[in-house]
Amino acid sequence: MLLLDEAAPWHADGHWQRMDAATAAIDGPFAALSLEALAHNARSMVARSAGTTLRVATKSVRSRAVLDAVLRLPGFAGALAATLPEGLWLSETVDDVLVGYPTVDRAALRALAGDERALSRVTLMVDSLEHLDVVDDAAPGHPPIRVALELDASFRLWPVRAGVRRSPLREPERLRALAEAVVARPGFTLVGLMAYEAQVAGVQDARRRGLAPPVVLRTMQRLSVAELRERRGAAVGAVREVAALEFVNGGGTGSIELTAADPSVTEIGAGSGLFGPHLFDGYRRFSPAPALAFALPVVRRPGRGCVTLLGGGWIASGPPGPDREPIVAWPEGLRIDPQEGAGEVQTPVLGAAADRLALGDRVWMRHAKSGELCERTDVLHVVAGDQVVESVPTYRGEGRKLL
Repeated sequence: MLLLDEAAPWHADGHWQRMDAATAAIDGPFAALSLEALAHNARSMVARSAGTTLRVATKSVRSRAVLDAVLRLPGFAGALAATLPEGLWLSETVDDVLVGYPTVDRAALRALAGDERALSRVTLMVDSLEHLDVVDDAAPGHPPIRVALELDASFRLWPVRAGVRRSPLREPERLRALAEAVVARPGFTLVGLMAYEAQVAGVQDARRRGLAPPVVLRTMQRLSVAELRERRGAAVGAVREVAALEFVNGGGTGSIELTAADPSVTEIGAGSGLFGPHLFDGYRRFSPAPALAFALPVVRRPGRGCVTLLGGGWIASGPPGPDREPIVAWPEGLRIDPQEGAGEVQTPVLGAAADRLALGDRVWMRHAKSGELCERTDVLHVVAGDQVVESVPTYRGEGRKLL
């Protein structure tokens, strides 16, 4: 069992050397998780939330052992799952699971309708009457099912649109109308509301994004936070006139402080800050420790200033670009060969440090998006101090997959 509350303080100095020494007996490729860095990141997230509960975004973790460890910490409560099959599985041990995306999985809906424990623990996300129709068609005459509504939290200032394309419900009036329809419909209980401001939570404000310099991004985010605070507050007020909401979920790792300052929000969904992938290096408000990384063995020496690593093409989802590739973390002085990139079975790295590496030595890499690394490996080797103290399964290691 991982006990984060007993973890020692994390220190950046010597981090990679400790990770490498502790895992010296393990053949790569493999993934390793620093217990101290994970605990450091979890504590930092709680401090940033200033008393607002954090619901763990499970797609950014994808390991039940890690999820359970985080949920034992004060300040964290509940899981934000990506799919209903995942939510049903997690509900075996987690008593509050919000499925953050609508489902059309008929088999999973039937399973939910027939599982008394899951019915009390799992909440579905809906943003239209069609979603309710899917549930009714899949499980006719089902018992009351918990649902939450999603408000579109994107920022629009013509001709600019920033954010993600999720719910069609933007105006408080439309959200209230759907709330009234849900409450009037047999078989559903309205318990929550969600509004995810991806343009703040998921956009680094200290780095250029495409053609937009950081100052432009920060201006957009400042305007978005102000606009959403007013609109979300009005939407929550309108829906509360219809139903007694148990929760209002918002935000993400990149916006914890800003979302916590919104009085209409009761909880924040966040998970990426726990592992600290490199896409979260470019925020001004916080700096997570690189808790999770993967090590690739040196298998070739093609020439001076170059070694070839086994595997490594673990590219993150999202708009294709260099920021979706893994980056070299250690030894310092190495970079991925831009002509080949990170490859399916080999990744050449360049730099003077390559000449000091022998066959079998490891190069440590950081992935771009938090939990996606866990889809590439069965276990996470947990390092505390200078030794591996446990090896815990990922979803994949338990025979599961997220999508």
